[in-house]
Amino acid sequence: MLSQLDRYVLRQLAFSLAAVTASLVALIWLTQSLKLVELVVNRGLSLRVFLELTSLMIPGFTAVILPITTFVVVQFVYQRLSGDRELTVMRAAGLSQWALARPGLILGVISLAVCLVLNLLIVPVSQQAFRRYQFEIRNRAAAFLLQEGVFTALSDQLTVYIRSRAPDGTLHGILVEDDRQPNSRATILAENGRLLPSGNTPRVLLQNGSREEIDRKTGRLDVLTFAEDVIDLSSGGKGSNQLQPDVNELGLAELLHPDPATTRPEDVGKYLVEAHHRLTEPITALGFSLVALVSVLTGGFRRYGNVARPAAAVGVMVGLLASGLAVSSLATRNIALIPLVWVQVLLPGLVAAWVLFAPRTAERTFLAARRLALRNPKPDLAAGT
Repeated sequence: MLSQLDRYVLRQLAFSLAAVTASLVALIWLTQSLKLVELVVNRGLSLRVFLELTSLMIPGFTAVILPITTFVVVQFVYQRLSGDRELTVMRAAGLSQWALARPGLILGVISLAVCLVLNLLIVPVSQQAFRRYQFEIRNRAAAFLLQEGVFTALSDQLTVYIRSRAPDGTLHGILVEDDRQPNSRATILAENGRLLPSGNTPRVLLQNGSREEIDRKTGRLDVLTFAEDVIDLSSGGKGSNQLQPDVNELGLAELLHPDPATTRPEDVGKYLVEAHHRLTEPITALGFSLVALVSVLTGGFRRYGNVARPAAAVGVMVGLLASGLAVSSLATRNIALIPLVWVQVLLPGLVAAWVLFAPRTAERTFLAARRLALRNPKPDLAAGT
C-alpha cells in the first residue's frame, strides 16, 4: 500500500515522464516523417494515409527513448525536491533511504514493463505493418503517377513517358527508360499499352514496340521488336513484389530459433543479439532510475546544490548507452559473447542499488546492535560480588 507521500512523489514523476516522453517522441516522429514527405509530394498521397503510415513508427521510438526519459525525469524531479528542501524535511521526519527511493523505483519498474510489452509485442507488429504499408504505397501509386506528356521518374532507375491516355485507360506513345539492371540498361518504346493490376506490383502490357539495349562487350546496339511485352513499374524490378522480412519485424521465437531454410548463417548472430537486446533493453529503465537516485540521495547536503553528482550521473548514463552498443556489436560477431549483453545491463543497476541501500543497511544494523548493547549491558566480570 502506497503512502500519501509516495503517491505525491510518484504523481509528479508520472506526469513528467508522460510529458517528456510525448515531447521527444513527437520531435523524433517529425524529423523521421520528413523522409516520407516525398510520398505525399511526388506520389499524391493524402494526409490521412501519410499520418497512418508514420504513426506506425511511434512504438519503436517510444521503446528506444523511454529508458532515457525515465532517467531524466527521476533525476529532475528528485533534484527539484532536494532544491526545495523537501527531501531534507522527509529525512527529518524519519523516512529511510528505501522510503525516499521507492517512488523512483516504482516508476522504473513501470517503464520496464512498458518497454517489455513494446519490444516483445507491439514494435515487431508495427514495424512489419509499416514496411508492408510503405511497400504497397510505393508500388501501387506508381501506376497512377503517369501523366500525359511528362517524363515521370518512378524511381532513380525507372522513368516513364506517355504521350496520351485514352478515356478507357489505354496508353499511347510509351517510352520507358529502365536502368534497374546495371548490366542491362534498356530503352523501351511501344505504340500502345494498358495497366495490368497484379497484387501490389503494378504492371503494364506494352503492344507493338521495341526494346533497345547496348551490348557491354561489343558496344553494338541490340534491338528486339515485340508484339506484346509486360513490364512492372515497381522500383525493384523483377521479384520486387517479394518483401523480405527485416530483423525488426520478427518475433522473439523467430529470432531465438531462426529458420535455417531462410536465414543465412552469417545472420544468425544478428538475430540472436536482437532477441537478447529486446529482453535486456527494458531493464535499462530500472538501472537508469537507480543511477539517478544514487546521484540525488547519496552524498552530503549542500545549500546551493551540487552540480557534480548530476553531471556524473549523466556521464554514467551516456557511457552505459555507448558500452551497450559496443557490446552488441561484439556479440553480433561472436555469439559466445552474448552473456556480456546481460552483464552490461544488470551490473550497473546492481552496483547502484548496493551504493544506495547497502551502506544504510549496515549503518542501521550497527545502530540497532549498539542500542541493544546499551539496553542490556554485560556484567562487569572484574567487579567483586
